[in-house]
Amino acid sequence: MAKKRKGLFQKFLDMIETVGNKLPHPVTLFAILTLVVIAASALVSAAGISVEHPGEEGEMVTVTNLLTAEGIQYMFTSMVDNFIGFAPLGVVLATMLGIGLAERTGLISACLRGFVLSVPKVLITGGLVFAGIMSSVASDAGYVVLPPLGAVIFAALGRHPLAGLAAAFAGVSAGFSANLFLSATDPLLGELTIQAAGIIDPSYAEGMNIAMNYYFIIVSVFLLTIVGAWVTEKIVEPRLGEYKGDYREDIKGLDPKEKKGLIWAGVSLLVGILIFALMVVPENGALRADDGGIIQSPFMSSLVPIIAILFFIPGLFYGIATKDIKSDKDVANQLSDTMAAMGMFIVLAFTAGQFVAYFGETNMGLVLGVYGAEALEAANLTGIPLILSFIVVAGFINLFIGSASAKWAMMAPVFVPIMMQLGYSPEMTQMAYRIADSTTNIITPLMTYFAIIIAFAQKYDKKMGIGTLISVMFPYTIVFTIAWTIMLIVWMFFGIDLGPGSPIHYTPAE
Repeated sequence: MAKKRKGLFQKFLDMIETVGNKLPHPVTLFAILTLVVIAASALVSAAGISVEHPGEEGEMVTVTNLLTAEGIQYMFTSMVDNFIGFAPLGVVLATMLGIGLAERTGLISACLRGFVLSVPKVLITGGLVFAGIMSSVASDAGYVVLPPLGAVIFAALGRHPLAGLAAAFAGVSAGFSANLFLSATDPLLGELTIQAAGIIDPSYAEGMNIAMNYYFIIVSVFLLTIVGAWVTEKIVEPRLGEYKGDYREDIKGLDPKEKKGLIWAGVSLLVGILIFALMVVPENGALRADDGGIIQSPFMSSLVPIIAILFFIPGLFYGIATKDIKSDKDVANQLSDTMAAMGMFIVLAFTAGQFVAYFGETNMGLVLGVYGAEALEAANLTGIPLILSFIVVAGFINLFIGSASAKWAMMAPVFVPIMMQLGYSPEMTQMAYRIADSTTNIITPLMTYFAIIIAFAQKYDKKMGIGTLISVMFPYTIVFTIAWTIMLIVWMFFGIDLGPGSPIHYTPAE
């Protein structure tokens, strides 16, 4: 039998897989980029290139050569500080202490199952997408819990299980940057954005906060839930057709022990929220600013520990109620296991920290920002075409580099200054990046959990492969990108702040 020829789309997917697999590990990639920065600093410095500082009229900025005696001394003496000072390192590890305990005691899994099982059948598709979107508060827990659960629910309802898996995967991954609450993603990306904004305007960066996209991501939850349900029921499920497999499975409900744990966790969460509310709501609250404000206040600066605590306390009480935690040793072991799972991120933080620090020390981010802004201006790329171009570029890069923090650590020092030069705030640039990053997660084989999703899918379709999964998920990428981008454009049109004290446009201080 003649071998069936591959179509252009399949060849394109094969190319992405081949090229992507040839890229080095992100740890190695950052080490290589660090060497590139060092070499580039010497070359650009020798060329005598300089630009006028965009925030200081008349002040010329040159590139610092890291291969001089002084530069070499800086690299060696700052190496440890660069690692410790890598912006996302502390905030991610601190946040995961709370989220990790809630995940490992089973609280996150019970909450997700309880929510999905309580939704009426007519709303099950939207409920599954919504649960997937909301699962980002638990970092990556949703990837492991919801897709197989979505398949089981659809199979139990007589629907195609792969459609349920796809709906959950779309919510978890393509909707990763939308949520009703702040999650670990906000401080992870926010700190990098603030650091990049400081290249152009340190005073502006000091006034930024990690909740810079909060208003936008809240509204995004409802948009993506509706869009995700529509794509599932109108495009994906009809294309899959009737499920011919024999697989059937009853949905495991919450047992009495889990229900008791959820009650304990819920009560403890309400108490925790009440305590923090007493420190924020009153005008003389302990976490208010001296002038009584909230936007620039200790409260906004404390969001990372607050998030960690509001996950830690319910996780602790849930574990006690379900007998998963019997002593303080169990808590210590759970926290230790959480930190052990963060080992790769810590290693990544070392090489990424060097790249970010060296890049900032050379002033090449500032120089690139000025030249990049001039190039974009010369190409007449402003307004909506500029934002659309940036989303396309960020989405394309995501096909080859799966880690959101790794990509943004590379892109923020370059694109944030460029966009600031063109009048767009760092907050706006970050939100455009988050849209591009999230919507393309589900079609890149290099995404960390892509192989796991294929394994889940093969339970229902033994022939499921990379190309098949991408073809199932591609409609979500297209429709999510279009809908989310239109929402961003409408937001721009009305000039609504993206988050607390986070405008769309950037105006340099006089």
